[in-house]
Amino acid sequence: MESLDWIIIAIYFGIILGIAWWVIRQKQESPTQYFLAGRHVGWFVIGAAIFASNIGSEHLVGLAGTGAKTGVAMGHYELHAWCILLLGWVFVPFYMRSKVFTMPEFLERRYSPSARWFLSLISLVAYVLTKVSVTVYAGAIVFQTLLGTEFWTGALITVVLTGIYTILGGLRAVVYTEALQAIVLLVGSITVTIVGLIKIGGWNNLVAVAGKEHLNLFLPLNHPDFPWLGMLLAPPIVGIWYWCTDQCIVQRVLAAKNETQARRGTILASYFKLFPFFIFFIPGVTAYALAKSGQLELPVADQAFPAMVKMLLPVGIRGLVVGGLLAALMSSLAAVFNSCSTLFTMDIYKKLRPQTTEKKLVLVGRIATGVVVVCGILWIPLMKFISSELYHYLQSVQAYFAPPIFSVFLLGIFWKRINSRGALTALIGGFVIGMLRLVAEIFKDKLSGWLHTFADVNFLYFCVYLTLLCIGAMIVVSMFTRPPIYEKIQGLTYATTVAEDKKTSRASWNKRDVILSLIVLAIIATVMILFSPLVVAK
Repeated sequence: MESLDWIIIAIYFGIILGIAWWVIRQKQESPTQYFLAGRHVGWFVIGAAIFASNIGSEHLVGLAGTGAKTGVAMGHYELHAWCILLLGWVFVPFYMRSKVFTMPEFLERRYSPSARWFLSLISLVAYVLTKVSVTVYAGAIVFQTLLGTEFWTGALITVVLTGIYTILGGLRAVVYTEALQAIVLLVGSITVTIVGLIKIGGWNNLVAVAGKEHLNLFLPLNHPDFPWLGMLLAPPIVGIWYWCTDQCIVQRVLAAKNETQARRGTILASYFKLFPFFIFFIPGVTAYALAKSGQLELPVADQAFPAMVKMLLPVGIRGLVVGGLLAALMSSLAAVFNSCSTLFTMDIYKKLRPQTTEKKLVLVGRIATGVVVVCGILWIPLMKFISSELYHYLQSVQAYFAPPIFSVFLLGIFWKRINSRGALTALIGGFVIGMLRLVAEIFKDKLSGWLHTFADVNFLYFCVYLTLLCIGAMIVVSMFTRPPIYEKIQGLTYATTVAEDKKTSRASWNKRDVILSLIVLAIIATVMILFSPLVVAK
């Protein structure tokens, strides 16, 4: 890092802190202002914030690391722009009409208070084991590789830098800084991709050196980690859970001025989501090819992206890209911080102490953020027992959390007969089985017999099996118990939505929104064809 690099980084942080300070100075004493930015955010900020919330340093580190080690097979998870469209077109009308703060609150209205309690606890555990621990770990890797800091020092810097403006500024500080960070992130990552391809000698040389297998989205059925059938079935389950029901993402939509702004924000985010496959996986494959040809030192796969930044980029450009890395780190971690505080404050603390003043609720939210962060840091040493590859670890653990929540939300909206007992059966049963699998995987080398088999089932197939089990349990229990009172769930399912609400929702979109959404679907289909064995093998 040269002086010019540091100057550029300093300017970037000055702008971020300036935005955060501007927001912090505004009064945010009510939960609506602190947790949902006053429900007054427009479509561009929503779209950029959704993308920036999703793409963190764990993606830059993890996706590039996966690309370097196994190729683009995990790219199925990054072709989920269609899931964001599903959020805008299918789920947004129900969420906006319900005027909820959180996803557990929506489940309370659809099912029961018990469903709200349990989803809140599941979500907080999931954030500790995935979002917080993974993002802090990836941030520490970035600091360690680029700046030469000790790992845990980097982790501490990561938390402090992001925590200050998130805790003080609330969601408004998060979404407005995320809008800027999304742009910096894209510019920096595209720069690395282009420079890497130039260094390796172009696309044809990349294919020749890396090998066609590294550019194949559909690996053989007997592949130990990413068989093509599992990659077709499991990622949509995780994708719908993550993009359509996860507090961290949906909270940006809940802050929208109206349904039109919310939907258009998701359409913009779906276009942003088309970039990661090319600007994260391809640099990873490029790093593998450069290392293979002796042009790059790559001791560990997860260092692929930071290593390319450090060794290939010229002075000044390097500072901009490091700014992009730090932008990704801060935006995703800030999103998690704010969502955790919202979940704990609105779904747990307020339920226990309903008379708490609004000002104290905001204070509790800030304290909750700190507690969740500490728990996430304590989990980091155990991550290696699941997978030594960051992105593989992330998707494995998410595959154990997603099935029950996916089932409860999807069936809850499309089928009014599903009741609270069915939902609780799926939530509790699915969560317990998923956690048993997580623990079994940590101790897999010490297990034998059916326990070892249980721990060793491919995580993709396990996700599918658990989803089918949850759906089956929901249907059976619901059909053999009393149906819900349909008047109480009016507007929360398709079958119980009144004509006036349907008319209002229809008026919130036009032909341009439909065309823009169809273009996204066409691009995804094209990418899957171009990186299929039919084309890659030629």
